[in-house]
Amino acid sequence: MASARRVELTEFGGVEVMRLVTAELPAPAAGEVQLRQTAIGFNYIDVYQRAGKYPLPSPTGLGHEAAGVVEAVGEGVEGLREGDRVVYMNAGIGAYADRRNVAADKVVKLPEGIDEVAAAAVFFKAMTAQYLVKKTHRVQPGDIVVVHAAAGGVGQILSSWAKALGATVIGTAGSPAKCETALAAGCDVAVDYAQADWVRQVIDATGGRKARVVYDSVGQHTFMGSLDCTAPFGLVALYGAASGPVAAFEPELLNKKGCLFLTRPSVFPHNADTQTFRANAADVFQAIEQGAIRATIGARYPLEQVAEAHRAAEARATTGAIVLLP
Repeated sequence: MASARRVELTEFGGVEVMRLVTAELPAPAAGEVQLRQTAIGFNYIDVYQRAGKYPLPSPTGLGHEAAGVVEAVGEGVEGLREGDRVVYMNAGIGAYADRRNVAADKVVKLPEGIDEVAAAAVFFKAMTAQYLVKKTHRVQPGDIVVVHAAAGGVGQILSSWAKALGATVIGTAGSPAKCETALAAGCDVAVDYAQADWVRQVIDATGGRKARVVYDSVGQHTFMGSLDCTAPFGLVALYGAASGPVAAFEPELLNKKGCLFLTRPSVFPHNADTQTFRANAADVFQAIEQGAIRATIGARYPLEQVAEAHRAAEARATTGAIVLLP
């Protein structure tokens, strides 16, 4: 029987609640594979879950995504074998580990040209961008697209992918330094949404033309401005609420703003079955190979330094993705 080191929480709070424990790992059950994980992706939701803002059962692990190598295959698993390099993003909480058993239908094989660290750094974020640019609104050449929080993990990928698809991309971010990051990610223009006139600046950047789609992960701070940036019959895709939830409003407002469409999508329903998940993953891998998505890694921490990784994230001390290395 193999052993596994994993982060475990029995309470919620500061970084000190995370404990690295070692326990026996049973052989994979039917339909499962056992992974030796080589890179673990960090997402800010991990901080919220550690702190107890998003309730989890106790005890619990942490982490949603990782990449690694298949070490054992359970009964009935087809299409995967020992030695395959794989990545996952939705196999249940507990990715902060060096070994793990996961459902085989939740992993996807990595192409030869994509290494495991890069995959772990971007997979969850890129799968979010994938449904936004291909399903929520299929970005077309000539579209004007607004991306809020364009310097963030998803925002950078969303901006570069939309640009590669032929859109004019107006990014917003919360400081001049973050605007520089957004420009480096592929935005044609970056606007500081901390400024009172950011809506006017966004519209002026395109000579007065409004956006076909606004991708808003900020929520409360930007939402009403998002409606004002959207062209008649355009779409606002509200896929997050970093500044807090949007206050209730009368649907008639969408009519007054130009017969707008509003949606609140999320990544997991867009990848609810194995066939769709793997097709979407193939789309992501192709975008990486073509350069539409770049894995920008800001920091790497050994699994033993998981507390330091969380501190750095909360202090906004890194630019780019954080990766944990078992």
